[in-house]
This record gives sequence, structure tokens and C-alpha cells, in this order.
Amino acid sequence: MANSNSKDYQSELEETQRSLREVTLMIEQSQGELSKITQRNTAITTHLQQVQKQGATAEEIKMAYDSALDVQQRLFVMRGQLEKLQNDKSHLEKYKTILEKTVSGIGEAASSSANASNLKNQMAGIEMIVNAQEAERQRLSRHMHDGPAQALSNFILQTEIAMRLLDVDPAQAKEELGNLKTSAMGTFQKVRSFIFELRPMMLDDLGLVPTLKKYSDAFKEQANLDVSLTVTGAERRLESYLEVMVFRAVQELLGNASRHSQASIIKVQVDLGSDMIRVSVDDNGKGFDTETLKESNNLGLKLIRERSEMLGGSFEIDSATGAGARISFAVPIKA
Repeated sequence: MANSNSKDYQSELEETQRSLREVTLMIEQSQGELSKITQRNTAITTHLQQVQKQGATAEEIKMAYDSALDVQQRLFVMRGQLEKLQNDKSHLEKYKTILEKTVSGIGEAASSSANASNLKNQMAGIEMIVNAQEAERQRLSRHMHDGPAQALSNFILQTEIAMRLLDVDPAQAKEELGNLKTSAMGTFQKVRSFIFELRPMMLDDLGLVPTLKKYSDAFKEQANLDVSLTVTGAERRLESYLEVMVFRAVQELLGNASRHSQASIIKVQVDLGSDMIRVSVDDNGKGFDTETLKESNNLGLKLIRERSEMLGGSFEIDSATGAGARISFAVPIKA
């Protein structure tokens, strides 16, 4: 059995190393493309400024603006793609480290019950990570299929209609192209929201609290719920891993409350203490039986509990059927 496990995890390790090499190559390629687009953006911006100063015609100015907008959109999407690839690389490197330790642990497995228990815990942790990754991949796949992929299919259809109308009815063709541009702008906004949900750039630039404020406002509008965020304590930057962990946890808890609880009011409270950050999410939804939850496959809550406890913190659920829910966790802050 141990030999079989060793082969399985060795195979998984090799696959992860291969994926890591591929992602690293894609990052290098994306960085090169981003550099080219950045240079193009600088040139287009300079041209636009010159056109404005030289008193060009309205049509020339419009063409310059459209070119600048197109390059800026490409620049935004490429930056989002690069950031996602870098995030994927970071996760793969962490996963690779866990697998290497596990393979090493299996190799040293001994007959000691302590080693066996430790190995079992490592395997359970890896299984949870793999399941969570697969669940996230499925969610992203559905999101891409129902959103951008469907929109691109419609763009192709609208383009074909406009091309056929171009010779027989130029006015109608122009109207179709206008509709296409409107649809493209709408899809672009959705992609921006999608990228923000995946990994908001402002989390790195501005920190946890501003990002949570923007996300809760966007979530309130998107889900049409009464969402409030209260922050107490001294607002400051935290360790990067801690800001990511707290943001992802709040993101998961808001999503759960919106999808499952039938709540109309959600309250998020964040307390930045001197040595501990405490977070709670309350809703007025239908609530649930906490004993039943223990037997469910809610990976999101399990991961929040697991990460909180791994960091030396705590995780609590207070709910009952028909009485709403309060989920809270706390993790230490390094001095």
C-alpha cells in the first residue's frame, strides 16, 4: 500500500513539476508581449496628444482615441493574464513543496505509528488542496463558458451580419457595428470584474481593507443584497499571505451567504487588533444545522478552518435552522 501511495504521489509531483515549467514559460512569453503592448501604448498616447495639439479633425481625433482605448484594453487584459499566471505559479510551487515532503515522508515511513499518523494528515491535506483546486477550475470553466466564451460567439455572429450588410445597407451595417462595440464594452467590463474576482491587483497595491471595501460594494450591487462592511482597529498593511487568506475567506463567505442562505442582509466585520485579526460574517438567512454541515462537502469552509488553524488561529460557526448564521475566524498578526 505504501509503495502504491509513493508511486501515486511521485507521479503527481512529476506532473506538477511539468505544469510549473509550462507556467514559467508562459509567464516569460506574457512578459515579452506585455512589454510590446506597453511600448505601443506609450506611442499611441504620444500620438493622441499630438493630434489634439495640432487641431486635427473630429474624425482623426476619434480614430486616435479608439486606437488608444483598444491598446489600453489589451494592456489591461494582458496584465490580468500575467498576474493570474504568476498566482498559478505561486500555488504550484507551494503544492510542489508539499508533494516533495510527502514523497520523502512515504520513503521514510517506518513502522512508527507517529509517522503513519503524520503521513495520513499530509495526505488528507493534499487531498483537500486537490479537491479545492478542481472545484475552483470547474467554477472558472463554467464562468468562462457562460460569460466571455458565449459573448465571443455572439461577436462572431454580429460581425458576419455586419459584413453581409456592408454592401447592401451601409446604414444598417453601421448600426450593427455600433451594437457590436456596445456588446464588446459590456463584455470587457465583465472580464474586468472576473479578473478582479480572481486576483484584485489593488490587494497588492493598496492592501486588505481598501480591497475589501471595493469588493463588498461591488458584491452588494451585483447580488442586490444589503451588504455592509465595518472595519475597526488600526488600518495597516499585513503580511501578503495573510491579506490573501483573509480576502479569499471573506469572498467565500459572502458567496456562500448569497448562494445558499436566502439572506437579504449580510454584515461583515473586520477587527485589526495589535496581535490578531478577527473577521465575522453574519446573515439573516435560513441558517443551517451545524452538525449536518460537518458531514457535508463544503470545501470552502473546510479550507478556511484549515488555514486559520494552521496559522495558529480559530474558526467558529454559530447557526441554527431558521436563525441565520454567523461565521467567524481569527488569525495572529506577526509583529
